[in-house]
Amino acid sequence: MKQIVLTGDRPTGRLHLGHYVGSIKPRITLQAHHDCFVMIADTQALSDNFDDPKKITESVVGVCRDYLAVGIDPTKSTVFIQSMVPELFELTSYFLNLVSVARLERNPTVKSELQQKRFADSVTAGFLCYPVSQAADITAFKATLVPVGDDQLPLVEVTNEIVRRFNRIYGKAVLVEAEAILSNVGRLVGTNGKAKASKSLGNAIFLSDSNEVVRQKINSMYTDPNHIKASDPGRVEGNVVFAYLDAFLDDKGELDDLKSRYQKGGLGDTVIKSILNSTIQTLLAPIRERMGLVKDSDIKDMLCEGSERARAAAAHTVSEVRDAIGFGYNKQ
Repeated sequence: MKQIVLTGDRPTGRLHLGHYVGSIKPRITLQAHHDCFVMIADTQALSDNFDDPKKITESVVGVCRDYLAVGIDPTKSTVFIQSMVPELFELTSYFLNLVSVARLERNPTVKSELQQKRFADSVTAGFLCYPVSQAADITAFKATLVPVGDDQLPLVEVTNEIVRRFNRIYGKAVLVEAEAILSNVGRLVGTNGKAKASKSLGNAIFLSDSNEVVRQKINSMYTDPNHIKASDPGRVEGNVVFAYLDAFLDDKGELDDLKSRYQKGGLGDTVIKSILNSTIQTLLAPIRERMGLVKDSDIKDMLCEGSERARAAAAHTVSEVRDAIGFGYNKQ
């Protein structure tokens, strides 16, 4: 039997190259051999954007357009909107009884995000409890594989703790544990070199960026501040241009040669930025072309159909959960 995969993105803006190397490319491979559910997590995005819902709702179609343009196939992957599957929220309500507030507060991922977003004492219950919502998302489809970055591993741990506690308390192995799949590609650094590429930080190259915008962003990248002249020896470590060449230049022999020449001296920043620009433009050109061919009406139809399929799968799990708890009143 095929294994089930649950993955997705928060619709708070278009997708960028960090998404592409970290999660999109693995999904394209996974969908060929597994049953994939790709969730547009609008409800989760609301947890820290509740006062700006348009940021979310206006991004849904764009994110889906990006999916289709890079190769997510709706005949192989079920692409759906989280808020259109109410069974997920019913599961969340049951799971909230199976995890303590202290456990959620200790979660390293949540702690890190609280610091990053500077919530302090103003954190909402919805944000604090979003790992429980994620547990519902994963278990609703009985996903056994969840692609994540290493910073998301604690969220999968919480999911499996809830699964074990549910099955133990209610005496039935209704829910299944999930295995985290770590990307073999490190997180892509932002174009400013100061953090990972991020929509909110504005330091990313988006899949939908024009040729000129991509060129400008690459030309603004940090290299080695001590590499003033082409003849000066340069550092590859911490050099944003080489970080992107590592991720996107397929010819590793050429990459090794560029690094060697740069470190010895004799290779200017303008040259390596030109090579990176050519590499990224070649990658994005067919993606941009496919974006222009996708109609909004087709996207909406696909999302409705995908959400119906997702809801049917989640409803089956919820029915089993109700029976295990003893809430199957209509069957008695």
